[in-house]
Amino acid sequence: MTRITATYDIETPSGLAHAAAVLAGEQSTGTFVRLASETDELRDRSGARVDKIVPTGSSATPSLPCRKPGKVFDRGLVTISWPLGNFGTSLPTLMSTLAGNLFELAELSAVRLVDVDLPVEFTHDHPGPQFGAAGTRQFMGNHTGPLIGTIIKPSIGFTPQETADLVHTLVKAGIDFIKDDELQANGPNCPFEARLDAVMPVIHEHADKTGKKVLYAVNITDEIDQMWRNLDKMDAVGATCAMVCMQSIGLTGLRAVRDHSNVLVHGHRAGWGLLSRSPDIGIDFSVMQKLWRLAGADHLHVNGLASKFTEPDEVVAKAAKSVQHPVSDWGGPEHTAMPVFSSGQTIWQLEPARDLLGNDNFIFCAGGGLMSHPDGVAAGVASLRDAGKAAALGVSIEAFSAHSVALKRAMKHFPKPHFEF
Repeated sequence: MTRITATYDIETPSGLAHAAAVLAGEQSTGTFVRLASETDELRDRSGARVDKIVPTGSSATPSLPCRKPGKVFDRGLVTISWPLGNFGTSLPTLMSTLAGNLFELAELSAVRLVDVDLPVEFTHDHPGPQFGAAGTRQFMGNHTGPLIGTIIKPSIGFTPQETADLVHTLVKAGIDFIKDDELQANGPNCPFEARLDAVMPVIHEHADKTGKKVLYAVNITDEIDQMWRNLDKMDAVGATCAMVCMQSIGLTGLRAVRDHSNVLVHGHRAGWGLLSRSPDIGIDFSVMQKLWRLAGADHLHVNGLASKFTEPDEVVAKAAKSVQHPVSDWGGPEHTAMPVFSSGQTIWQLEPARDLLGNDNFIFCAGGGLMSHPDGVAAGVASLRDAGKAAALGVSIEAFSAHSVALKRAMKHFPKPHFEF
């Protein structure tokens, strides 16, 4: 029988074996008391199973508030599996099973979902990214190299025309990718349609002159019916990239966008820290990225190396590599996506970003690291482009800067960060 397997990092005052059994029961056939209707046959057919327990340590105090008393709080990795028949390949029901009431169990003083192994049925029953890296490049006229991108800043406050004016500056400077901030969607001060109507003529004019169509990831995040209308508007004006805040719209909303979309789906993970920041509760990115890819995201934000956020570099590196790895180890469509590096990025992070992936199939977004170049926005774009060329050639940016004034100036302007991976 096909099974879905998940691994949790748990802590408990009740003993690992007991806590794992409680978790498995709560998320399948059990409840707080044994029911007469929960027969052995029913549990064999539908019950979750504890497949593995690996103790990892103990503590005299709980990591999270815990109602159950204990002198020792044991920590360990527990692997639980469920029969596919419990929920089929439904992503929302899978999410309710993997990450439902278990976070509230009194027997657990810490619980974090750290991995999930999905059978091949999931890759066949869900569409996955419609375009991925290859399609992204085709939308741009067969672009080569990493995509050099930026974000509309200030995040909020621009009128539609002010947004278009900044886009004009950026496309003239040679940018590849521009995205709305997650805070800018369809507010009355900068409505979606008015913003799109102002920006797309700038994109089209540049494409007519140069043959290169810059990607503008316009934020369509909204109710499902409004997102569909936004996608229809995008088709009408020739826009090619829809940005959604995946935590805000959920897996069902993301799938609804994918099924209605003729354009790239740019997945922003706004709110991710709520699920990931604590080591004692939450969900690893390695789990969520699989579900987001199955639901149809072409691009996925993975944070940035040496960024302004709390995630260490090794976590960012693992996240970036994960979205280019097949969803299922059991075969089927790979559903690979493009990682998006963002947050406090400069010329110094581009080479390590490429090195850890081993390819150019990523988007590198720099805000201040591009627009605050001492010689202007065009020089900022050029410096990042040259950093990408150096990385592809296996040459240090220090050596490559001998042939690039923009890169040399950027190296002097932006302090070199300390990398920890």
